[in-house]
Amino acid sequence: MKHPQPWFKSIGTQEEKLWKSAEHRELRNKADIQFGDNGTTISAVRKEAYVFERNQSVGDPKVDLIRTLNIPAVTAMEWAQVRFLRKLIEALLKAYQQTLFVTHTVDELLWGYKDEILSLINIFKPEISPYFGLYYGKNGTSDGDYVFLTGEDSYLNFSKIVEWNGKTSLDWWTTDKCNMINGTDGDSFHPLINKEEILYIFPSEFCRSVYITFSDFQSVQGLPAFRYEVPGEVLANTSDNAGFCVPKGNCLGSGVLNISICKNGAPIIISFPHFYQADEKFVSAIHGMHPNKDYHETFVDINPLTGIILRAAKRFQINVYVKKLDDFAETGNIRTLVFPVMYINESVLIDKETASRLKSVINTTLIITNIPYIVMALGVFFGLIFTWLACKGQGSMDESQGTADERAPLIRT
Repeated sequence: MKHPQPWFKSIGTQEEKLWKSAEHRELRNKADIQFGDNGTTISAVRKEAYVFERNQSVGDPKVDLIRTLNIPAVTAMEWAQVRFLRKLIEALLKAYQQTLFVTHTVDELLWGYKDEILSLINIFKPEISPYFGLYYGKNGTSDGDYVFLTGEDSYLNFSKIVEWNGKTSLDWWTTDKCNMINGTDGDSFHPLINKEEILYIFPSEFCRSVYITFSDFQSVQGLPAFRYEVPGEVLANTSDNAGFCVPKGNCLGSGVLNISICKNGAPIIISFPHFYQADEKFVSAIHGMHPNKDYHETFVDINPLTGIILRAAKRFQINVYVKKLDDFAETGNIRTLVFPVMYINESVLIDKETASRLKSVINTTLIITNIPYIVMALGVFFGLIFTWLACKGQGSMDESQGTADERAPLIRT
């Protein structure tokens, strides 16, 4: 690569443009719902669909061009570590004059385009798709089959994941703890949440479970909420997270997660936008990175009584790990770094009509659940009144009786 620096300087602008020019409305639903025999589990397929929002977008995604990293080529170079593919990939890269950076429309980068290298590799490895796109194959599809707990045995288990794609645990990471599937899918939580609780979520695109902790009290559309955030410890370079370093002991640093093991070997690195909560070395390596809590933090505002999400923002960044490879002239003189490609902000806010209905339900629930206390309070209140009246009556009676002298007539004969 002859001129790497200009592209590094503009990557922040490019990713903003990529996002703003392709705003989509995300639709989620659960299909093929079936209850288990004992009523404690329920199976479902979690489907996602995306609808392009023209009024919320800038430009035309089918026309606007983005120059970014050639992810299929970089991935192919990683696959070249497998001996029988090495010579083939070296020949393909040269034959098709592949470069480290390519230019495509926003639509192609998001939803897919047919790649020359992947098309030929597909002949030898059919499991590798000839198409590439950051969201290729995700529109109108499912991220897997889930089995959830219904909460019948305990409200604390409501919507917890029991199985995902037939597995009760993952097999990508190096420790049992890191391979655990914990918590819900993030669409809902159990009712009666205590702010001291740690809540767990399994976002399948992260290939691991994460946890969120209470940070503040919020009010959303007039409804009370607990704000939960992803703490920095989740992606920190600590002994608790050592199992996520694959190969074992190969840790890149705090704030990033190498998920290539679950992405067909593609060198995909997940982080928060602008490397928020990450080591300074990742931020300073790319011009234009400005991590900011207000814009780049992932949070969930949950109504503690019902466990319903009132507002949320799931923000994460897709990066690619690049390095100079002596056997591939395509890598030029590039430095080894985690290169940002785009970041995603999936946001949700309860609408006023739904909030009003929920508020009515909550108020009714509060009245019903507090009836015993109301009755008890009324009982105490009326008991006190009765006692007071009784004491007052007794005092009047004593007063009317008086002593013998007091009862004697004023004029004695």
